[in-house]
Order: sequence, then structure tokens, then C-alpha cells
Amino acid sequence: MEYWSSRLMFLITLVLLLSQSLIDSSTPSPSNNLLCHPAESSALLQFSNSFIINPSMFDFVMKPKTVSWKNGTDCCSWDGVSCDHISGHVIGLNLSSSGLQGPLHSNSTLFSLPHLQTLILDHNNFSCSPIPPEIGSFPNMKTLSLFFANFSGYVPEEISHLSKLSYLTICGNFDDSHLLMGPFVLKKMLQNFTNLMELIMINIDMSGVELVSSFMNVSSSLTTLDLSWCGLRGKFPEYVFRLPNLQELALGTNPYSPFSGNLTGSLPMFNWSSPLSFKGSSNNAMLTNLTQLVELISLCIDSNNLGGQIPLFFLNLQQLAFLDLSRNNFAGKIPEFPKANSSQSPLQLNLRALSIFDNLLSESIPSWIPNSIFQQKNLLHLDLSHNNLDGVLELNKFSMLKNLQSLDLSFNNFTVSTHKYTNNDSFPQLSDLGLASCNIREFPYFLKNMKSLQTLQLSQNQIQGRIPEWLWNEGTCSLSRLNISHNFLTSVQKIPCKSLDTVDLRSNMIQGPLPTVPPSVTIFFISNNALSG
Repeated sequence: MEYWSSRLMFLITLVLLLSQSLIDSSTPSPSNNLLCHPAESSALLQFSNSFIINPSMFDFVMKPKTVSWKNGTDCCSWDGVSCDHISGHVIGLNLSSSGLQGPLHSNSTLFSLPHLQTLILDHNNFSCSPIPPEIGSFPNMKTLSLFFANFSGYVPEEISHLSKLSYLTICGNFDDSHLLMGPFVLKKMLQNFTNLMELIMINIDMSGVELVSSFMNVSSSLTTLDLSWCGLRGKFPEYVFRLPNLQELALGTNPYSPFSGNLTGSLPMFNWSSPLSFKGSSNNAMLTNLTQLVELISLCIDSNNLGGQIPLFFLNLQQLAFLDLSRNNFAGKIPEFPKANSSQSPLQLNLRALSIFDNLLSESIPSWIPNSIFQQKNLLHLDLSHNNLDGVLELNKFSMLKNLQSLDLSFNNFTVSTHKYTNNDSFPQLSDLGLASCNIREFPYFLKNMKSLQTLQLSQNQIQGRIPEWLWNEGTCSLSRLNISHNFLTSVQKIPCKSLDTVDLRSNMIQGPLPTVPPSVTIFFISNNALSG
């Protein structure tokens, strides 16, 4: 469960960061003082009325956009609707997180809006219905986004008819729905999408796709390619690495997917005699080939069983901001990072997120952590959990990273020391902290001053006695998720923190009656204790 939470948060954060600019730029502003066409207004109302609104689906800070849609009013002023400022035709529809629930049928009046250029249906629930083939009936479509929209079945071949498409995002849900890509659909799509800039297709079964022929005619304008968790098989075409504008590349594999892939890659640039297999290979030659991508911003090659030392190729990628090498078999130590803003080195990394969790890193602290990692001043997310690192780690070193928002050091073999803290301003931005199984014997006192902390993981340590009242002071507590299970706690009487949603106190030595929890708590674990009464 913790793997899914960490991995999915990293993925969603990345996708949102990559797609935010396209949503802002591709969705025109609503027109003022312009009545839309009656037929299009009627089509929008019928489309809206074909769904129920499920309030549990949208964020509490948002509201379903279709609430503002009223008969007799100008549809160009409705939430999520954009019109051409000259013709008045509806050209943009952004209904992300609007609580729409129900199947999207082929006869939907959505498909009677021929002037649509932008269609965003992210984070709705289309009840595992297939993506209708009529999705390809928009001759002017430039942006199509179906991210976590709960479609299932085959991606229709007709989607390849959207020849003007520049941005395409399709993501399958992680439940009973199952999206598949036919063996020739991707090839036809990439052949017809001559203006394609961003292609994000996540958790879609592509195990039957022939990669080399599919990418033969890929647009040279491509900047983003994300085929994570798609069960890719066979050779990955090396000419993709030569695309002149490619900035984001993600080929991660979902280790729990029913359609896990077996990806290989050839390396003519270096005259390697045999292909690299991602499955159980200790050869990092394919990663070396990525040195051509000097403009690369994001690289996610998680869950591919890559082994050996962490390669040095990314030290030449000066634009690299997101690096995810988790769920592999990398061993040894983390390489020395180029020092940010150093006049002695022309190489300066711009890392925002670094994830190397669940590998085989095994050197002793302090020698295994290069000091330059603490000089990556722009680093927001750092995950080194689930490795074999040992020794003693002074946590105060990480406080040099003032912009850090999430830090996870859980499940290594080292001891995390927190006794050197004297600065009340440590970790001013940190919202997620993972220190599970870090041989901690008491509640770190520096937590008292962390006003932004939302998730705290302290399970499987040696913490004894009672929970100090300052941990969840009623006036300053910002925690929403707290896990201090599998310790030696003996007393918990009241949990006053009003922001808490999840509390895990399992497998301690807590005595007395059941603790009082605030009404905000929806998940509460306290089994395997010594409760009475």
C-alpha cells in the first residue's frame, strides 16, 4: 500500500506538472457578450443530463462545472466551456473533476459539437464503458485528455483520425477497468499525428504492439513520451532517443500489472553486439544511450530490474528535473552529483525529484551519501527508502534542503540520529516524512516546529512510553496521516489533532480504554495492543 501511495503520487505529480501548461495554453478563455449557437447549447445540456453527479468524486475545493449550465443562458459563459470569439462555436470543453458518472455512449450529443479543439474529461467515472469510436469525429481537435476517466476496452482505431492532435493523454484506472491497445492502432496514430507534441498513455495493455514499426513515423515535434505501466514488449526503437525535441521520457513498468512487459533495446551508437534486456539484466548500456537527450527534463525507468552501479549518464543531462530509478536492482553507492551553482564545474543539475527506493544500495553511512546531494537547493522530493544502507545518518544534513517537500528514508539498515537539532526552522516546506524502521528510540523533538507536516511515518522503530502532547498540539497540528505502529507505546488517552484522517497504532503496548479520536478520522487501526474496558 505504501509503495502504491508513493509511486502513484510521484507519477501524478509529474503528469500534472507536465500537463498544466497544456491545459492553460490550449483552453481558450470564455467569450464575453457572445451568445453561443442554440444547437450547441442544447447538445451540451443533453450531454450533461446523460450523467449523474457523484459528489464524492470531485475535490472538496472544486464543484462540478455543469452546475452552472442553465437553459436559456449563454453557454459561452458556462464553467468549462470555451467559444471562438468570432464564430461563437464551442471549441473547448474542460470538465475535469466534475463528478460525471455513467457510460459515454456513441450517440452522445457530445459528438454533435464538430468545432471542438480541446476536450478534457479527466477524473470522472464513465463506468468502464469503452471509448466510443466517435471520439475520432472532431476534425479540429488539438488536445484530448482522458486521465483517470474509468474507460475500458480497446482504444478505438478511429482516434487516429484526429490528424491535428498535439496533446493526447489517456490513463487507465487501477481497478477492474482494463484499457487495451490493438497491435496496429499505435502505429496508425503516430503516422497520422504529424503535429504531436505530448503523448501520455499510462496503464494501457500494449503487450501486442510492435514498437519499432509503430514509432517509425513519430512526429519530430514530440517533447513528452510517457508509456508507463503499459506492458511494452520487444525492442524499444533507438531512434526515439534521437528525436530533436524530446524532453520527458517515461517507460516504467507496474510490477503488479497483469500485463507486465519485457522491454529490450538495441544500441548501434555504441556498436554493442547484443540487445539489452530490462528483465534481470545488469547491463546499463541502454541508459548510456540516453546521453543524447541533452534537453531531457524527466526520466522514469522504474521497475525494470536494471542492475549494477547507478550509471553516470544523467550527470550530463543538465536540464534533468525528475529522475525515477526505483524498483530496480542498482547496487553500490549514489554517484557524486555536480554541485549546483558551482563555478568549478560546468555541469549543474536542476533536480526537483529523485526517487531511488527499492534498490540494493548497500554502502555504509556517511561514505555512501555524496555531500553534493545536499547542495541540490531546488530538490522537492527525495526517496531513498527500501535499500540496504547502514551506519548512522544525521538527519540535520537534509535540513540544508530548504525547499524539500517530501523525504523518505524508511526501511534501510541505518540509524537515523535527530539529537543535533537546534534550528527551529528545519524543513520549513516538508509535508511528508518517512522514517519507518530507522532505529529511532524517541519522538524526534524537531517535529514540534513543523507546521506544514501532513504525513508522518514512524512505524517499526523502538519508540517507548507515551505520545508527547506537543506532537499533535490542537492549535498547530497539521497532520492528516500518522503511522506509529509496531513500536513500544504504552499510553494514548486522547488524540486532539482535528486534521487527522488516518491513524495507525497497531502492535504497540497501549493499555487502558480506547483512545478518543477526532471526528475527522476515517481510518483507525489499534489492534494488537493491551486495551481494556
